[in-house]
Amino acid sequence: MLPCLEHDLRRVEDELLAAAAAADDFVTELARHLIAVGGKLVRPGFCLASSLVCDPAPESSSQAAVKGGASVELVHIGSLYHDDVMDGATTRRSVPSVNAQWGNLRAILAGDYLLGRASALAASLGAEVAMLLAEAITQLCEGQIIELENAYDTERSEQRYERAISGKTAALLSISCRIGATVGEVPRPVTRALGEFGFAYGMAFQIVDDILDLVATESQLGKPTGNDLAEGTYTLPVIRALADPVTGDELRSLLGQPIDAAARDRAAELVRSTTGVDEARGTARIWAGRAQAALTSLPDTPATSVLRLAADRLTETPALAG
Repeated sequence: MLPCLEHDLRRVEDELLAAAAAADDFVTELARHLIAVGGKLVRPGFCLASSLVCDPAPESSSQAAVKGGASVELVHIGSLYHDDVMDGATTRRSVPSVNAQWGNLRAILAGDYLLGRASALAASLGAEVAMLLAEAITQLCEGQIIELENAYDTERSEQRYERAISGKTAALLSISCRIGATVGEVPRPVTRALGEFGFAYGMAFQIVDDILDLVATESQLGKPTGNDLAEGTYTLPVIRALADPVTGDELRSLLGQPIDAAARDRAAELVRSTTGVDEARGTARIWAGRAQAALTSLPDTPATSVLRLAADRLTETPALAG
């Protein structure tokens, strides 16, 4: 569909390794820890595809698009370092987390280092890209602050939940598309449509992830089912379940403070017994539909087909099938 994409994502990986290199070997080891393990590279993929949406027969992505993709992925990885410190996580991508292996202080500084390297890459692509990446980092931090503010809050509103995930997840996916479109010099209306696609995709993606935390098995998740409940992060299915007239009071009595494994499992069971999960699926489908709709005005090119396929696969994920 887009033959150059796989090769160009390998170029992004090379750019990531180069960007994370430091004069000090230990700093390099810290910064490259998750890069070396590899990831799905969704954000760089969106950046590369967005840069090529107006090309009827693309042969390869520009070096600017590769650097743009690397810059957004560095922000994502840096945020994972910080998330793992805040969550006390011991593993990430099936390897020890940086904080577990080297301590919280080193993990925080390594995350900051990656954000700095991301900013330098973006700045090399011009003022507009630098501003877009700064916007992404700002929104990511704002989303995380809002989530922390609502930790263990059984009165958390859906509006606050959506504000948190829009900053933590949707904004970076949206800006990944906008950076790709900017360096690809695509028309402004197309750039806006790509930004809308990335945002809606990110909202649906995060809600799906929050559903999986409650319905998937521990082996599928790589962590205990209901882990968000244990950490005091009450996601959309939980917010809906707390409003249930039959189950809400018992669920509220369990939540609102740190809980042990037995209480976590009971709370997850209660959420699944309500319509909360199904209602969250409905909301995710709405956002996924918006992602699909945002692409309808784009030219029919191989890169656009890649983005449409990503949106279609999101609507077909088993988590939304029930």
